[in-house]
Amino acid sequence: LQKSLSETFGADKYSRARKEVLTYMFSRPMQMALYFCTGVLNDETLFHHYALNVPFYTHFTSPIRRYADIVVHRLLSASLGARSPIKMEKEAIQKQAEHCNDRKMASKRVQELSADLFFSVFVRVRP
Repeated sequence: LQKSLSETFGADKYSRARKEVLTYMFSRPMQMALYFCTGVLNDETLFHHYALNVPFYTHFTSPIRRYADIVVHRLLSASLGARSPIKMEKEAIQKQAEHCNDRKMASKRVQELSADLFFSVFVRVRP
């Protein structure tokens, strides 16, 4: 598959863009990760990470990138005793998580539409 894709991408000035769009389109069917507050869920199996096969999983990146990552950093720091607990109820944290999910889904949809547009132009001009 990789060899076939590399041949499809070509070596012109648009090859990198084609590679990014096609790779993105291949990964589109995978389920998107969602933010949630564990305190509002009773079923711990929902914390399982399928691909990594681990029962409890959290993910975060640099807290300068996304608000959800700031919240995760603060919660982890508080749970380790490095800072005072967040003064938010679990329902409020869940509401913030749902808002972050909504914004992430909207952003993903715009990205998908952009990729679809680029792909249609690519198919049209490709012999």
